[in-house]
Amino acid sequence: MTDLEFLNLAELLLRHVEASCDRFNDETDADIDAQRAGGMVTLSFANGSQIVLNQQKPLHEMWLAAKSGGYHFKWQEGAWTDTKGQGEMLQILSREASAQSGLSLAF
Repeated sequence: MTDLEFLNLAELLLRHVEASCDRFNDETDADIDAQRAGGMVTLSFANGSQIVLNQQKPLHEMWLAAKSGGYHFKWQEGAWTDTKGQGEMLQILSREASAQSGLSLAF
């Protein structure tokens, strides 16, 4: 994968996460504040907890930090997949955001 391909895929992912948060806020009481700074999105929840999703361009990875720990994802076979076999990013993000918000959220 080239740097440009990585950046395009990462941008699509970050936009999807931001749009999902907007949808959650419109449809539920989630009250998630999604702040974008370059290649990073920080999700802040009403209880003060956060999830951070950011690009790691030199490694062509996306990293996710949540209360339960950190995850590293690579683009493999059409999905962002955890490098340690923990699963697909949007499933893990959904699980973590649901736990931190107290609501059932699906990205």
